[in-house]
Amino acid sequence: MKSRIGERLCSTEDGTPGNGTYSRHGYIFASLAGYVVKENDNGMVPVISVVRDSEPQLLPEVGVVVTCKVTSINPRFVKVHILYVRSTPLKGTFRGTIRREDIRATEKDKIEVYKCFRPGDIVLAKVISLGDAQSNYLLTTAENELGVVVAHSEAGEQMVPISWCEMQCPKSHGKEFRKVARVQPEFLHT
Repeated sequence: MKSRIGERLCSTEDGTPGNGTYSRHGYIFASLAGYVVKENDNGMVPVISVVRDSEPQLLPEVGVVVTCKVTSINPRFVKVHILYVRSTPLKGTFRGTIRREDIRATEKDKIEVYKCFRPGDIVLAKVISLGDAQSNYLLTTAENELGVVVAHSEAGEQMVPISWCEMQCPKSHGKEFRKVARVQPEFLHT
C-alpha cells in the first residue's frame, strides 16, 4: 500500500509507529511518502513503517516528448495528465496545459480548442516549460508529429485519422475534428 505524507495509516491499537511514521491522538500517520510495511514482532502488535520508493521518479523535462490524456478543455487551453515521458510510464500523476496558441504552428488566431481535442483523447506533446507545485507543465502540439494519437467517437469506437485535422469513426463513419499527430515509429508504445 502506498502512502502520502500526513496520511492516517491505522490506530495505535493496531500497530506501533516505526520508521517513517509518527503517532498523534491515538493514530499512526506517515511522515514521508512511500510504501507501508507491517512487521510483526513476536506476536505483538505489528510495527508500522513507511519506506521510500527505491527507484528515482522520472520527471518530464523541457524538450522531451510526453504522452498525455486530455482531462478537460475550455476556449483558452487544454488540461492533461502526463502518462509517459518518451516511452517510460510515470509512477505519479503530472498535470500539463496546452495553451490555445501552442496547439498549431500556423493560423494560431483561428484555432478553436474544441475542434482540436476532446476529453479522453491520448495526445503526444512536447514540454516547453517546467511546472511547479502550483502550476502545470506547459506543453505544445505545434509540430506535425504531435497531437491526438488515440480518440474515441461518440459511438465509443476508436477513430481513424483521415487528415491532419479530422478523424473518422469506422462504425458510424461520422467525422470529428482533431489536431491529428503524424506519429513517428519511435513514439509508438506497445
